Amino acid sequence: MARLPELELTPHTGGRDAVVAPTLPELDATRLRSGPDLPAQVVQDLELTLSGPTADAPTGGLDGLDTGRAPDDGVRTAAPLGAVACRYCRHVQATGLLCDNCGMRLPRARVAQAVVVTGPAGEAEGWMACPTCHTPGRPGRNCTECGARLAEEA
Repeated sequence: MARLPELELTPHTGGRDAVVAPTLPELDATRLRSGPDLPAQVVQDLELTLSGPTADAPTGGLDGLDTGRAPDDGVRTAAPLGAVACRYCRHVQATGLLCDNCGMRLPRARVAQAVVVTGPAGEAEGWMACPTCHTPGRPGRNCTECGARLAEEA
């Protein structure tokens, strides 16, 4: 390759220099105006303060809506214990909370330790009945069944 004689070989050192560029007066009239210096535009047939007449809408309840719960049939879904399959990659794994294949969380249930309470919950030392569901629990903690906060004993 032959070098061009008009090419300067030394790089520019020192950063950016200010460039003097005067404004051309013939281009000032074409500058777009924006913001508060524009006059307000009137939109025909647009009234923001009035609304048209409205028909009376029914405000009664829905007759066919059932807001209650279904009666309890006593059937419970068994918690997944033992080997479980990952719902993402279908890898079967017996232990651990994360899948060894893809790393996603496995659908495991924590096995609650059995609590042995003799007599009513109020009589056992350090236990009290939940005010919502009456499950025995420790004061100052959340109920294990419904999550309600158990009040501290005075």
